[in-house]
Amino acid sequence: MTGLSRRTFLGAAAGAGAATVLGAQAAAAVTTSKGCIVGGTAYIGSYTSGATGHGLDVSVRTGATLGPVRTVPGITDTSWFDRSADGKTLYVTNEGDPAGYVSALNVADATKPKLLNKVSSKGGAPTHLSVHSSQKYVLAANYSSGSVVVLPIVAGGKLGAATDLVTHHADSGQAHAHQVVNDPTGRWVLAVDLGADSVYVYSLDVATGKLSPHQQLKLPAGAGPRHLAFDRTGAFAYILQELRPEVTVASWDAATGTLKALSVVPAVPPGSTGELYPGEIALSKDGKFAYATVRGPNTLATFAVDGASLKLVSTVATGGNWPRHVVLDPAENWFYVSNQRSGTVTWLPRDPATGLPGAPAGSLAVGSVNSVYFA
Repeated sequence: MTGLSRRTFLGAAAGAGAATVLGAQAAAAVTTSKGCIVGGTAYIGSYTSGATGHGLDVSVRTGATLGPVRTVPGITDTSWFDRSADGKTLYVTNEGDPAGYVSALNVADATKPKLLNKVSSKGGAPTHLSVHSSQKYVLAANYSSGSVVVLPIVAGGKLGAATDLVTHHADSGQAHAHQVVNDPTGRWVLAVDLGADSVYVYSLDVATGKLSPHQQLKLPAGAGPRHLAFDRTGAFAYILQELRPEVTVASWDAATGTLKALSVVPAVPPGSTGELYPGEIALSKDGKFAYATVRGPNTLATFAVDGASLKLVSTVATGGNWPRHVVLDPAENWFYVSNQRSGTVTWLPRDPATGLPGAPAGSLAVGSVNSVYFA
C-alpha cells in the first residue's frame, strides 16, 4: 500500500475542514480556571497531495487557544517535526510518494520559518523523523519503502545527502517503517515497522553515519506496531500497535541494546468493536502517565505507568474525527489532538494531579491535519 493509498484508506481527506470551532469563551473559561498559561508558537503539519491541507502552518498560542494559521509556502505534505538542540533548525518530513523529502528550516524567528534546503529521503512516504542525540544526523522512516535513512546535518543546519539507507523485509506483505528514534543513551537507534510487525535495533557509527543491524524484535503477526515511547528511566519502552488496539510493554537493556516484550495492554475498554486504530503515544514528563489516540472511537486513552506495569484508566472523546496525533503543551496543562478526518486540532485540559484529560475546550480548523509541534 503506498503512502497516498494508505492515507486514503485511513481517511485523511474525508470531510476535512468541516468541523466548527467549539467556542473561544469556553476555552477562555478553562484557561482562567487553570491560572496563567504561557503561550508560544505551534507548527501544524497537514497533507497536500490529494488532500486539503496547507503543508506547514504556523500558529501562535494565547492561553490554550491556537490562533489563525499562517502557511509557510512550498512545504508539502508535512507529517512530522523535530528540532536541533540549539532550537535554531526545524526538520520536517515531506511525505511524498514515491519520492519523499526531508526539509530543513531556519527558525531563529520561531514565527517565520525559512527553508534552508530539502533532500531526498531515498524512499517513499517519509512519515517520521528524529534528530539523533549526537546532533550530527537526522533519521527518517520511509513508510511505503519500508526503509530508514540517515541524513547528515551540515553547516548552518542544512541537510546533506544520505550516508546510509537500510531496508526492512516483512515475512509476508510489505515492510512499512513508521518511526525511527535513538534510545535515551544515544547509543542505539530503534525503528518501528508496521508491515514487518517488528522493532529493529541498530547501532549508529557517528563518525560515518552508517547503521549496523543489532536486533529484530518480532511482535505477533498483524499487530502493526506504529510508534514507541520510552519511560522516564529508559528501562522500558511502550510500543503502540496500529492494527490491534494494544500497547506492548517491553524492557530495554541499553547495555546490550536488547528489547524484550513483557506484556500486552489494551488501548480500548473491554467489548470495543468496529474500527480501532491507535495513532500516537506520548508520556508525561513525570513518567506517571501515558496517552494514546485511538481512531474509530476517536478517543484519547490514559494509562497509569509504573515501569513494567501499564494500566488503562480512562478514555475520553477528542472532539474530532480520526485523531492521528496528540501532543502535550510544554507546561503539560493541555493536550492538542490532530483529528485528520474532521480537519481540526482540538485542545483538552489536563488535570496535573490525576493526569486525566477533560472535555475538549476549543478547536482550530486545519484541513487534513496530522500533527502539532511546539517551538
